Formats: sequence, C-alpha cells, structure tokens
Amino acid sequence: MREPIETLVPRMQNRLYRAAFSVCRDRQEAENITQDVFLLYHHSAKEFESRDHLDAWLLRAAINRAKDVCRSFWRRNRQSLEEIADPIPFETREDRGVFLAVMGLKEKQRIPIYLFYYEDRSIQDIARVLRLPENTVKSRLRRGRMELKTILQEDWRDDEP
Repeated sequence: MREPIETLVPRMQNRLYRAAFSVCRDRQEAENITQDVFLLYHHSAKEFESRDHLDAWLLRAAINRAKDVCRSFWRRNRQSLEEIADPIPFETREDRGVFLAVMGLKEKQRIPIYLFYYEDRSIQDIARVLRLPENTVKSRLRRGRMELKTILQEDWRDDEP
C-alpha cells in the first residue's frame, strides 16, 4: 500500500513535526526533519501493509532523523526550553508547564511519553516504532511518569504563596 504524497502530507505533517520536536526540541530542525521524512517516503519504493504500518514507519523515520540531528556538531548552541515553547500556543498555563516538564525528561522517557500521550499510540505501536520490547516501553513510561510527578509536584509547590 502506498498513499499519495498529496494526501499523506496534510494528514501526517503535524504529527511528524511534533515527534521530531519532541526529540530535538528545535522548531526549525523539526520542520526540516518533517520535510526530509516526506522526501524519504517519496523517493522510496517501499510498500506498506496498512495505513498504521505507514504511520509507524514515518514516525520512526522522524525520530531517527531527529536523533541524528541531536548528535550533530551544530547542536551545541541550544536555546532554553522556555524560549522554544514561547511561540507554541497552549490552552492553559498548566498545559505549558506539563509540556516543558515532558520536554525536560531524558530522551529514553520523553519519546515514549510523547508518543503515548500526545500521539495516542498504544504500547505495542510504540514498541514497534522504537524497536523495543513492550516491557521496555512500559518501564520507560512508568519511569517517565514518576519523574513527571516529581517535577510537577515541585513546580506546584513553588507556585503556592
């Protein structure tokens, strides 16, 4: 199964951008990675079993490309998470705080947390996308949740008068 690029881009563009951003935490890089992934798909001759298989492949490609970018020499000059999050619209102040807390997690926890909560992917899908055993994904989700609980409780306590 191959989906025409004309229908694929509008359907997956935001999801790939968010996945790339969750890894590299850079708006411009995430945009470039998203374009790279669509070019990769366009030039590949790969056939996919289903739409879900295609989506998982695209997400995996975005995450892998973002990891490559993060390891590059040019990533040494970083902006703070607060500067990056400023242009992103949030419904509430708490949503922004949760987003910043998630983006502050270690990569091992951040990516599964992002895929599970923001992309609404199942543990099985995440395991397939990240090429990890399901128990490893569960463990990383649990550790990420525990870390978020600690971070968010500290932030909440700091806001009290």
